[in-house]
Amino acid sequence: MMVNERLRASIDVAPRTAAFYEHVITALEEEGVPFMLGGAFAFEVYTDIGGRTKDLDLFLHPRNVKAAMAALNRRGYDTEMKAEHWLGKIKSGEDFVDVIFGSGNGLAVVDDVWFEHASPAEVLGHEVRLIPAEEMLWSKSFIMERERFDGADIAHLIRVAGRTMDWRRLVDRFGRFWAVLLAHVVLFDFIYPADRGRVPDWVRGELLGRAGDGAVDQAAVDERVCFGTTLSRAQYLPDVEGWGYRDGRLKPFGLLGETDIEHETERMRKELGL
Repeated sequence: MMVNERLRASIDVAPRTAAFYEHVITALEEEGVPFMLGGAFAFEVYTDIGGRTKDLDLFLHPRNVKAAMAALNRRGYDTEMKAEHWLGKIKSGEDFVDVIFGSGNGLAVVDDVWFEHASPAEVLGHEVRLIPAEEMLWSKSFIMERERFDGADIAHLIRVAGRTMDWRRLVDRFGRFWAVLLAHVVLFDFIYPADRGRVPDWVRGELLGRAGDGAVDQAAVDERVCFGTTLSRAQYLPDVEGWGYRDGRLKPFGLLGETDIEHETERMRKELGL
């Protein structure tokens, strides 16, 4: 998906922070480690809504994470793996860069397709690649925390890029979680009634058809799965810890193991002071 031939991000950051970001980007370029930028920088390029960044989000294929972290460690930066299945951090004083290779719920794993459809852009004076708008939408769709809900970001992405998105790839990305995409399409139609054409009719038809046919994941019914944990790491803990539901992030319904979920829950509780 290409929004333009050449795109630029103009988010203002402190000079010290910008120098750190540029050094990280330069280091990966020199080491030949493929990467993409996401987060506020990519969102600003796609939507022209900026000024919200507190860090830099680097997206890497899982196979390249160790090389990237080692390269930055050799250059004197502190590096840490915060979650083995999706997140690392590079630190310089109070500034940090997130190294992302998946998602907290385990579903949006960075693969070669992300790189095949990445968009070229200019960020901080560097020619870089941005994560595709489709994969940005896919990963953001599952963020429905009490303290953070990315629904507005998704609506804005569809408004500016919906006509050129690869909707077939996007629908396929959601797989068994197609109802989450349907929910966001319904919200988009409510938010922008004059812009329904930005979502192809066949997408609504296919997703509403599944809902109308009463499509049921029988295995999930039989196992009493709660998929709410793929949307919020905190708000559905009572369901899986006390009410007898199976955590939807767990294999085979999700992609995580028990240890991954335990670590993610512990990290969440520390972050939120629970």
